[in-house]
Amino acid sequence: MNYILFDGPFRNALLPFTYTRPVADIRVGILTIREKWEMVLGSTTTTITEDYLVSKFPMVEMEENTLINASYTPNEDLVEMIQNLKPNQVIYDGEVIVAFRATETQSEIDFDTFEPLFCPKSTISVKNAWSIFQLNGAAIEADFQLITKDRNSEPIPKKTIAFNSAQIFIEEGAKLPYCILNATNGPIYIGKDSEIMEGSMIRGPFALCEHSTLKMGSKIYGPTTIGPHSKVGGEVNNSVLFGYSNKAHDGFLGNSVIGEWCNLGADTNTSNLKNNYAEVRLWNYDSENFAKTGLQFCGLMMGDHSKCGINTMFNTGTVVGVSANVFGSGFPRNFIPSFSWGGHSGLTTYLPSKAFEVAKVVMQRRGEEFTEHDTAILTKVFELSEAYRRS
Repeated sequence: MNYILFDGPFRNALLPFTYTRPVADIRVGILTIREKWEMVLGSTTTTITEDYLVSKFPMVEMEENTLINASYTPNEDLVEMIQNLKPNQVIYDGEVIVAFRATETQSEIDFDTFEPLFCPKSTISVKNAWSIFQLNGAAIEADFQLITKDRNSEPIPKKTIAFNSAQIFIEEGAKLPYCILNATNGPIYIGKDSEIMEGSMIRGPFALCEHSTLKMGSKIYGPTTIGPHSKVGGEVNNSVLFGYSNKAHDGFLGNSVIGEWCNLGADTNTSNLKNNYAEVRLWNYDSENFAKTGLQFCGLMMGDHSKCGINTMFNTGTVVGVSANVFGSGFPRNFIPSFSWGGHSGLTTYLPSKAFEVAKVVMQRRGEEFTEHDTAILTKVFELSEAYRRS
């Protein structure tokens, strides 16, 4: 069977992260959503996404295809339902289509002719930006069971203090001397060739993905995920860094999501609770206004390739788009459009030519190439976000 992950109706609610990737490539838990599906299905997947992303994330269609809404993560019951789907069957979550089976010739599908099935209530679905950190604990638990099943952890070093060691899994090549791992409230996963420097204190659920580093004396409260090839220091609480991003120095990051190729300067601090304890409102790209989240705790949402200078302060519920450069004293506004340059004193346009120069250097330092596909995607994001910069 050929499996295709499609963006579905929640793509815009997952901006700014879906400006530069399909929904399937969002990281929640230890793995991206795509990686989860490919592990449980034992198959590669392709994607139906926005036209400007297709060159980097192409779709492969065959005579028979099972299409899965990428906002939904796999569990045993849902996987079994999907693998047993027959032609003209569709799985619903309320009115939302979760999965269906189709043929290559079906350019238009009348779902009224399909037999309806219903999604298991236990399924984790990522339907807005803040649900990435909100659901991260359950996702880490599920991924931990998936990744570590029938495998043995590397031994915990003798001079590392560990609580509930049965829920700690260390991959080959990881270094973790003189640190404290507390898996009492959830599992701790330490990825291949990662490093936890001495004096770090970690409470699960927690995932440190491959080739990432926790700096000396880091304080990590779960549920937190540090994606691959990242460096993190200071204090972090219930946050997700997708990968290739740095928060290498002191400062607080809480109830936040950070995309790829981001850098938070020394002593950057995010507020995750309003002074009056009121519900947090967050920028909504569909309504082009701030909308209620139902959350009391919500920090920073930062899109790919964005940066901030030393001592930057972000107010509760701040959204920063793609390729923004934020700096200066005082609190910047709660919504910073993509390709913005500045801070509290005002914003100007960050020209793509300048942003691309930085991206090339940053990616080369990690052995990655800034490709023509990346240039085309970010150029389109610049165009899509123009109206926000004018306002």
